[in-house]
Amino acid sequence: MIRVSVPATTANLGVGYDVLGMALDLKARFTFEPSTQKLEIIGDEPAFATPENLIYRAFVTFADAIHQPVPNLRITVDSDVPSARGLGSSATCVVGGLAAANAWFHAGWDQAALLKLATQLEGHPDNAAPAIYGQVCATILVGDEPIVRQYPVSQQLHFVVLIPPYAVSTEEARNILPATMSYADAAYQMGRCVLMTRALADGDLALLRQVAQDRMHEPYRAKLIPDYQAARQETAAHDGVLLISGSGSTMLAIIGDAAGAEQLQKAAAQRWPEWQVRIVTPSEQGEQVVKTGDFSEKAEH
Repeated sequence: MIRVSVPATTANLGVGYDVLGMALDLKARFTFEPSTQKLEIIGDEPAFATPENLIYRAFVTFADAIHQPVPNLRITVDSDVPSARGLGSSATCVVGGLAAANAWFHAGWDQAALLKLATQLEGHPDNAAPAIYGQVCATILVGDEPIVRQYPVSQQLHFVVLIPPYAVSTEEARNILPATMSYADAAYQMGRCVLMTRALADGDLALLRQVAQDRMHEPYRAKLIPDYQAARQETAAHDGVLLISGSGSTMLAIIGDAAGAEQLQKAAAQRWPEWQVRIVTPSEQGEQVVKTGDFSEKAEH
C-alpha cells in the first residue's frame, strides 16, 4: 500500500499572480493498492470515479513517461481540500498521483522532475510547486523547466480561510482579466511581489498591508465573488489583510496575532453560517509518501 499526503495550496498571494503559492495544513490523503479490477476509486464523488479522474490520469501519465504498464488500482480518497474553491484541489490530485506512481515503480524522481511533469498536467506551477516543496514558493518557467525557490513564513502571522459554498470558474476567472497592462502597473506589481515574500518571512504585517494591494487580477476577480467586499470589511475590522486564494471563491485572511484570527473565525462563522471558516497554518512539508510492502512486480496488469 502507498499512502500519499498532499497539502492544499493558496496561489497568487495577492500580487504574485501565477508566481507565488503557499502550502497549507489542509491535507488531501490518497492510498493506492493493487486491485482485481482495472480501476476502483473510493471516497471521491461518483462523477469522479472514472478513468478521467485527475489522480488516476496523473498516475497513468507517470507510468507512460517511464514506459511501464499501468497496474490495476484501488485508489482511496480522503481529502480536507474542497474542490473548485481556489485551494489547489486539482494540484493535490496531480501531485498525489505522480508521487504515488514514483513510489510504486521505484522510479526515484526528485522534486524538480515531479514538478516539471505536474506543471505539464496543470498548465502552470503556482499550485504544484508548494504542493511538492511546501512553504511559500516562487516559481517561473524557463521554456518548460520550472525554476522554484522557497521562502519561510513567520510564525507571527496567522491565517484564516473563508470558503463560500459556491465556486468560481477558473476559465471565467481567466477570461475576466484584461489582455494588457501598463508599464506603471507592471512596475507596481514587481516591487510588491518581491516585498511580499519579505513581509511573509519577517511577519511584518505593516509591510504586508502596503504590498498586498494587487492591480493585476484581484480587482477583476473580486466581481466574481459576491461576498468579497463584505469579507474584506470583516477582515479589516480584525486588523487583517484579505487576499483571494487562487481564482476564488476562497479568500485568505492574514492576521497579526492568534487571538485576532480566532475572533475573525468566530465572527465570520456567525455572519456566514453556511461557509467553512478555518484557521490554517502554512505547511513546511509538501507531498509525503509512505510505502508498505513491495507489490509493483506482483500487481496484475
